[in-house]
Amino acid sequence: MAAFTYRRRARSRTALLLLPMIWAALTAAWLWLDASGWIIGLLGLFTLPALWEVFSNPASGLTLDQNSLSWFTGKRDAKIALAQVDRVRLDTRLDMSVRAAVILRTGRKIKLPFEATPPHRALEAALQARGITTERHHFTLIQ
Repeated sequence: MAAFTYRRRARSRTALLLLPMIWAALTAAWLWLDASGWIIGLLGLFTLPALWEVFSNPASGLTLDQNSLSWFTGKRDAKIALAQVDRVRLDTRLDMSVRAAVILRTGRKIKLPFEATPPHRALEAALQARGITTERHHFTLIQ
């Protein structure tokens, strides 16, 4: 069976379009509404994390093969032997995102980074094809 591989980059079309729109709105508020410069600057600071991701464009991903589950995001990475995995829990959050956690046979829970998690249906199918039990929990606040 071929390895299941998921890769993505942080730079997105949404961020590339949204950042200039936000800056244009802030500039318009400053020029035409006489908004205070320090308030505009403070609001502009909230766009810096998105700007950093656009410029640095960090990669993230997940690989599931016959023997292991591994993932990476930015400077972090991890690898777990499938023999240690008891089950994978998929939690649907209130914002409709799905978070994944690997439950080891020892009972320890390891949360997969959201940016390295593939679409949940594809991940669940790949896990089940390798005989790993999956649990679905909908609309939980705490994992």
